[in-house]
Formats: sequence, C-alpha cells, structure tokens
Amino acid sequence: MTELAEKPPVADLTPGAQAETVRRRMLSPFWIRLFLLVKLPLGFMAGLRVRHLDRHRCQASVPYGWRTQNPFRSTYFAAQAMAAELSTGALAMYAVKSAPASIAMLITGLEGGFGKKATGLATFTCDGGDALFAAVAEAVRTGESTTATVETVGTMANGMEVARFQFTWWFKRRG
Repeated sequence: MTELAEKPPVADLTPGAQAETVRRRMLSPFWIRLFLLVKLPLGFMAGLRVRHLDRHRCQASVPYGWRTQNPFRSTYFAAQAMAAELSTGALAMYAVKSAPASIAMLITGLEGGFGKKATGLATFTCDGGDALFAAVAEAVRTGESTTATVETVGTMANGMEVARFQFTWWFKRRG
C-alpha cells in the first residue's frame, strides 16, 4: 500500500455528472435522509446531516438531543464518531465517483480524541479532499491499493473544539 503525503497536489480527477449527482444528493435534506435510512440507519436515527461538500472540504453535523445524549448530558462519543466518519466518507465517495474506473473504498484506520463536552450541535469539518482525490487518482493510475489519512475536527457553534479524528481510507481499482 502507498501512504500519501499529508498535502499532495490536487489530483487530476475532475468530478463528472455521476460525482455531481452524489454531491447534490448528500447536500439535499431529502436524499441524505433516504441514504442514511437505507445505508446507515443509526446515522438516520441520530440526525446526521451533510452541511457542505466540495472536492476540498466536507462538513457533517450531529445534533445534541435525546437520540444522541449520554448519561453525562453531552453527545455520546459514538454519535460524534458517526458524524466524523461521514465528513470524511462523503469526500471519499465524491472522489471515488469522480474516477473513470470502479474503485473500492474501506476504512482501515481510526484514531480519535475528545476535548470539551459536546452540549449542542457538533459540526465536523474535514479539509482532506485533496489527499483523498490524489489517493483515488493513484489507485486508478497504478491499479495498486493506496491509502490516505485525513483529519476531521468537531466544533460547536461557539468554535469550541469537542473532538478530533483521523481516518485512514483505503482505495483499490476493481477488476
């Protein structure tokens, strides 16, 4: 497997119609709810949402409430981890759908840490789109598996950091 540098140059993948459809659906309240209901029911129940998605950045949020609350009156760590994964996974899906070939993707690593208690809407921001697009482009070009590790940071509306995660995504050209 090839580990890519933290800040690679923007890959030469250009999002086409299929990738733009995925992007629009991730941003649509109706389509993201349907996607979550079918593919990630716990995310649906938790109320996850994609707030922003382009080839460089994704923001996903998880509300604080009875569905996501732990006994300590903060957002349960697993609900935060779901939103964090969605912020990196939506970017990874966008990159895969931009590829001219079929690409498999999978999480192979996860690290995380928590700062303050999340007692309101937590928004996770991942600025690792360039690394994910570069990894997918490398998988297309070489046919070998590649990985990219991206970070996402969770903050509340007042800017307070509540969590920080690093996800390692694996990509390989099918066939």
